[in-house]
Amino acid sequence: MRKVAILSTNDLEDFFVYDHLFYEPLEEMGWEAIEVSWRSKDIDWNDFEVVIIRSTWDYQTNADDFLEVLQNIAQSSAKLENSLELVQWNIRKDYLKSLEVKGVGIVPTIWCDTLDLELMKSAFGPLNCQEIVVKPLVSANADHTYRLSLESVIEEQEGLTEVFSSRPHMIQPFLKSVINEGEYSLFYFNGEYSHCIVKVPKQNDFRVQEEHGGQLRSVEADERLLSSAQQVLAALPEIPLYARIDLVKYENAYVTMEVELIEPSLYFNMDVDSALRFANAFVEKYGRGN
Repeated sequence: MRKVAILSTNDLEDFFVYDHLFYEPLEEMGWEAIEVSWRSKDIDWNDFEVVIIRSTWDYQTNADDFLEVLQNIAQSSAKLENSLELVQWNIRKDYLKSLEVKGVGIVPTIWCDTLDLELMKSAFGPLNCQEIVVKPLVSANADHTYRLSLESVIEEQEGLTEVFSSRPHMIQPFLKSVINEGEYSLFYFNGEYSHCIVKVPKQNDFRVQEEHGGQLRSVEADERLLSSAQQVLAALPEIPLYARIDLVKYENAYVTMEVELIEPSLYFNMDVDSALRFANAFVEKYGRGN
């Protein structure tokens, strides 16, 4: 039985995790999936043939340490998925700039290396909106993400200064389509389309994650969604083992909110065949274990 490490973290009690759904299909193909916390100090990565980054959902609090662990894995005999190079490209949200250069539509964004409250107050005009969303360039699970009116920017200056004074961040318009229609997530394994879901925030919220009360449902992706996602996939530096492409409606087109290549939930629970598709994609790349 060949061994694959499933990279996780110490405590996932407050999260919804579905990775276990692909363990049985992998085992039937000769691969033993072993969960390992990225924070573990006594792991010999040479004991595994492959390490798949999965539910490392606290890495953003110690991003440098996380990258050091991934570098250690990459320097071992184990193969890291997704690759270290892809993680380094994807870990800061300004990767969106490189996609935009290649013609991919993204949500209009103002990029900020340091906090400028006057710039934040004046962003509503250029972004043509009544509310903005501000979030760090390195974040996960909507941590330190704010939905703000001009009045709330003024009211929350002290808190915003504390969070963003030394943290690069981005300012985007709040898109009502996130509430009215939802955020679409399309999943690709080894470059092949698997499934699609739409996520809608709970009432009076804007965060679509399950942990924040977001409502999810499986949908059939139409040709416009698939075409938009395919354009994103073609613009990536390399074809990843897994990718989650998050799209939203803006001015009657689907634009990219994020491309998740590090630790996205792949929502195997939302599509009965998706875990098997993932296992097949993995074995297609690495071969059967027996």
